[in-house]
Amino acid sequence: MTTWPNIYLQDSTSPLMEQLIMFHDHIMFILMMVVTTVSYIMIMLLFNKKTDRNLLEGQMIELIWTVTPTMTLFFIATPSLRLLYLMDEINNPMMTTKAVGHQWYWTYEYSDFNDTEFDSYMTNQENINDLRLLDVDNRMVLPSNTFIRMIVTSTDVIHSWTLPSSGVKIDGTPGRLNQASMMLNRNGLMFGQCSEICGTNHSFMPIVVESVPLNTFIKWMMKS
Repeated sequence: MTTWPNIYLQDSTSPLMEQLIMFHDHIMFILMMVVTTVSYIMIMLLFNKKTDRNLLEGQMIELIWTVTPTMTLFFIATPSLRLLYLMDEINNPMMTTKAVGHQWYWTYEYSDFNDTEFDSYMTNQENINDLRLLDVDNRMVLPSNTFIRMIVTSTDVIHSWTLPSSGVKIDGTPGRLNQASMMLNRNGLMFGQCSEICGTNHSFMPIVVESVPLNTFIKWMMKS
């Protein structure tokens, strides 16, 4: 999870988030090259006093400032389209889970395991051992290194089930099922929050996912 002095992305807990972080670094590198080049040209124009009255046109420089932005956009669009395809791909998931948004809590359903279902509310803020506005009474438990199909919907207004460290953000719309795939490659706790303004207590419906080994998940499911 992020802390207050941290302005970078969270540590990845899924292969998809690793790709998103690499794409972010790729874009930042191109951005720094553009900023450096434009800044250099602006500074040179500011201090350059030479003029050439015989210069009427420059086809080569016009070709350069036309081709260069085109190639830059190409190097940005190619990995972006690849990532968009990977985010929408759902290929033979091993299990399916469902999150239902309410004002202002989440309901989780495991339809593959005897219709296990429970509600998840934010814990009392007076408990100093819990993370403020982030901890819940019932965590969503998922197996690690397993392809999972996540289905999200809502019963009242539009919500958004978001887990930043895994690169997942799924809108929950009343009367509609939205889905995405995810695979957690780390064990531990992942925190998120509803990312769609859904009313007065929008800030008080956190998301906590506990990633555990498959054997531990099966034991937890048998107890619940």
